Amino acid sequence: MLKGVNRVLLGIAGLALLVLGGSVLAIGLGAPAPSWWPHDGRHDVLLDEAERTRWRDDGWWWPVVIAVLAVLVLLSLWWLLAVLRRRRPAEVLLDTGDDEGASLRGRALEQAIAEEASHLDGVDRAHVLLTGHRNTPGTRVLLHLHPHIDPATALRALAKGPLTHARASTGHPTLPTEARLQAVKHHPERVT
Repeated sequence: MLKGVNRVLLGIAGLALLVLGGSVLAIGLGAPAPSWWPHDGRHDVLLDEAERTRWRDDGWWWPVVIAVLAVLVLLSLWWLLAVLRRRRPAEVLLDTGDDEGASLRGRALEQAIAEEASHLDGVDRAHVLLTGHRNTPGTRVLLHLHPHIDPATALRALAKGPLTHARASTGHPTLPTEARLQAVKHHPERVT
């Protein structure tokens, strides 16, 4: 739903900016002003001195301007955080085979996969992030590998161990996974 709202708001803002900016550019280049345009012609300024200083001496003007700008900034920050925040499913629906189903907390599944993956040979630690929807979960796995381990071996162990167990325990035949591998930096050993 957030994607749809995001697209609509961006589309409206883009269209408004395109119409306004295109009109200013066209009139500035000498095109005739449209009927809805508030100014007379090419050399007319957007805000003349009388419009700029109209409410300057009124006591309510600056608090209202600051309040409106503060609300706009807060709404923009809220929108930015909503866009940047990655949604994770809070729970995963399990197929119990009796047409009833059950739910499993998403963080519990993440922790179980990470715990099992961190015990694989050559893996220093693992981080798991649940993605997708509650009906079709997926995972992002980050494995921190010791320098001596072969990455292909670690991936095979991850697929045959923790991910197979997660598929079996959740009842989802597929669990799309994006795995990232990162080598752990080891400190040089002192030779005596």
